[in-house]
Amino acid sequence: MGWVESLQKAIDFMEEFILDDLSIERIARQASTSEFHFQRTFAILTDVSVGEYLRRRRLSLAAQELSNTDHKIIDLAYKYGYDTPEAFSKAFRKQHGITPSEARKNIGKLNCYNRLVIQVNLKGAEPMRYKIVERDRFQVVGIKQEFSLKNEENVKGIPKMWDMVNGDGTIDRLAKLNNGEINGILGVCVDKRINQSVQSIDYWVATEHKGEGTEDFLTLEIPASKWGVFEVHGPMPDAMPKVWKQIFSEWFPSNQYEHAGTPELEVYTDEDPSSLDLYSEIWIPLK
Repeated sequence: MGWVESLQKAIDFMEEFILDDLSIERIARQASTSEFHFQRTFAILTDVSVGEYLRRRRLSLAAQELSNTDHKIIDLAYKYGYDTPEAFSKAFRKQHGITPSEARKNIGKLNCYNRLVIQVNLKGAEPMRYKIVERDRFQVVGIKQEFSLKNEENVKGIPKMWDMVNGDGTIDRLAKLNNGEINGILGVCVDKRINQSVQSIDYWVATEHKGEGTEDFLTLEIPASKWGVFEVHGPMPDAMPKVWKQIFSEWFPSNQYEHAGTPELEVYTDEDPSSLDLYSEIWIPLK
């Protein structure tokens, strides 16, 4: 089964069990991938998190029931996963712009999100510059934080981590230690799933460093791998997500490679992040 089909299978599973308390673990299992890689791929391709997709779909279905049935609002609140009618009403108003009572009376318009169907765009209108490289294992040094995949805490926490290291001098100290083949500061995602009970990742801000480790920083060994190294051109924060989307929506479907499941890297240079000519890279381990 290809990765597009696997992703659609997971989406169909979400729809079938939309009223259940679904965990990322259960959903990702349908796609035969880890929680982190499913969550990341889903967000890259759809521009929405798994949790937000489920919330939108449930509130869309709730709106349909309000319009077409006489079920009590309190019963619908519990049915679609809200502990109180007040919490349901607040979430409903945020999505639809009207209250459940107004929806029942057909006052105002509803913002309903339809069932998602993955369609991959293979037109390749914009060229992608990349190279395939093979490297033995290498060492990076830096700092790490563990982020839970529950409630997508990693999505919220990683940007805060970057704000911290940019403000406390960590980036400057890492730049002085950079003496490896990769020139720049790295964002490294390490999937910690050893078994189904582990639902977290380690995220590293690091740099490649040859030689002994340092007292100030932790050391991580990146395993030997074949890598797809993709060029990223343009200012942050928009340029990097654009290339990630191209990789998953255009490059993977038209190549024989799969993601190897080992740590992936984002490489940031010391150029002005707002520069139109900013150069960065994405390193994806391949099999």
